[in-house]
Amino acid sequence: MECPGPRGAALLDLTGQVALVTGGGRGIGRAVAEVLLEAGASVVIASRGAAALAAAAEALAATHGDQRVLAVPTDVADEAAVAALLAQLVARHGQLDVLVNNAGLIHFGPIDQITPASWQAVLAANLTGAYLCARAAAPLMQQRRHGRIINIASVSGHTGGISAGVDYAASKGGMLAFTKTLARDLAGSGITVNAIAPGQIDADPLLLSAEARQRVEQLIPLGRLGTPREVAHAVLFLASPMASYITGATIDVNGGILKR
Repeated sequence: MECPGPRGAALLDLTGQVALVTGGGRGIGRAVAEVLLEAGASVVIASRGAAALAAAAEALAATHGDQRVLAVPTDVADEAAVAALLAQLVARHGQLDVLVNNAGLIHFGPIDQITPASWQAVLAANLTGAYLCARAAAPLMQQRRHGRIINIASVSGHTGGISAGVDYAASKGGMLAFTKTLARDLAGSGITVNAIAPGQIDADPLLLSAEARQRVEQLIPLGRLGTPREVAHAVLFLASPMASYITGATIDVNGGILKR
């Protein structure tokens, strides 16, 4: 995201702020972490995938410095693990300004291929994890009467899943309602809560054959898949002073694909 002139650049400057990005080891989460670091923030990334998380942290720290990057392996669906994550964040930085709830799972296929166990796992990672992280982060933000909570939803939350299963679509629809309600809950504390609903993004776990990719691209008015950084730029906008009067909203980053 580029804003001409010094005033625009200043409004996108997050120097001195601290951000937590869940699912930060790869894909959209890693791109979000990188863009927020470029804007001057210190970033804590969390993920269940310890190997990918460590690799992401090493790469980010090489560019932005060890003191501005902290990686904490975390299962966001585990309340105790989330508490431990926030404790490490506070021990390092003493504050939290931006929470990006990006961690999640996706399953594909019709309902007869979605087991009760997979249903519970997807809702736990995608929706319960966002709730637990927001619940733990809110008091830190309320102390300073400032904060940004940004939930990564999906176009599936609007339309239902096309290729994704009912569990994923249900979790992302829930994320949109969660965002609106939490925005009302926290508005009096100076905290904004918004969602981003990406369409088809060219990142893990999107695994398409060349033929399937071509079919998908034909459905998108812009004629291509989105990139993780294009989602990350929307996160930066919502995290910045430019979005200070936006709360309870959903920004669709989908290339114009029909959402309703």
